[in-house]
Amino acid sequence: MSNFMGKDGFQWFVGVVEDRQDPQKLGRVRVRCLGYHTENHTDLPTSDLPWAHPMNPITSATVSGVGQTPLGTVEGTWVIGFFQDGADCQQPIIMGTLPGVPSGLPTKDSAKGFQDRLNANYPKYVDEPDVNRLAVNNENNPHPTLTLRKADRTTDIGRADFNPIDISRANVGEPISLEGDDGTKFDEPETDYKANYPHNHVYESEGGHLREFDDTVNAKRIHERHASGSGYEILNDGTKVTRVKKDNFDIITNDHFAHIQGKSSSTTDKGVRVFVNASATASNDYTIQVGSNANVNIQVDKGDVNVVATQGNVNMKAENMNLDVTETFGVKCRNMNVEVNGTLRELVTGENKKTGKPINLN
Repeated sequence: MSNFMGKDGFQWFVGVVEDRQDPQKLGRVRVRCLGYHTENHTDLPTSDLPWAHPMNPITSATVSGVGQTPLGTVEGTWVIGFFQDGADCQQPIIMGTLPGVPSGLPTKDSAKGFQDRLNANYPKYVDEPDVNRLAVNNENNPHPTLTLRKADRTTDIGRADFNPIDISRANVGEPISLEGDDGTKFDEPETDYKANYPHNHVYESEGGHLREFDDTVNAKRIHERHASGSGYEILNDGTKVTRVKKDNFDIITNDHFAHIQGKSSSTTDKGVRVFVNASATASNDYTIQVGSNANVNIQVDKGDVNVVATQGNVNMKAENMNLDVTETFGVKCRNMNVEVNGTLRELVTGENKKTGKPINLN
């Protein structure tokens, strides 16, 4: 080869990607180059175009899978590059892509090249910049995912609500009053998307995955979204909103520590199960500590409270214990020990019946 890159200068080209199904899976694409190739697909079919190597950025190692590969060109992308074999023009290298404002849409299986004639997927819009809509922020032409996010917002989510109640005490006068805890409803925060071009840096894959790093003043955000709608967004004030459209799994191979410096509210539309010490290892206890001047409130609107210790004891210790049972209070056991260091008072308004073997009243 008499002419080669660096000796006799660059041979530049601008062209359109027509094929990216590289049989060697190197990220190469076939490019129809303006001034070098005819637009007549019959005279020069896509399959006869040379494969063009992409020039990766210095941030991508492009060796042993390190870095971003393949790069993001698609059929219909306008690119700029050079021929590393000089005037022979058979070894093109792509240096970058060229956005524009498409004036027409591709035609599938067209006789003309310089377009995505294989799939007719790109470009998708006419008379609109190729820059992502989330970066442009045209209120009259919003990105569909932004419209979906606003419409998919969940509001009026109920929280735990403990009703006030009086607990009657036997033979000791006034009942004990427990104050209620009004669990007011809450809403999913609205997105504060107010992107101002050119400050929102957007990456969107052809499958619909999104990533935004928005540096707009007073509206800084980070947003990452799966095509299904699952994702998260960090708002300007640091609030984080996470939405999972299906199941969510957290697998932690060691310890987990969480510190919530405010209050925590959790609403579950269905059931909740907690399994502690699945490994059956000694001393892996389930411990709940409530600090001073706070209560533990459990309210079942309609249902039972069941506590079962299949091979253990139920131990309770309190300064005072009050039970207010509106119907029947039943105790069944093999042995029963009652020790009263002060006064024992019984008030029976109905029948007081004791049955069994002779009762020792000593």
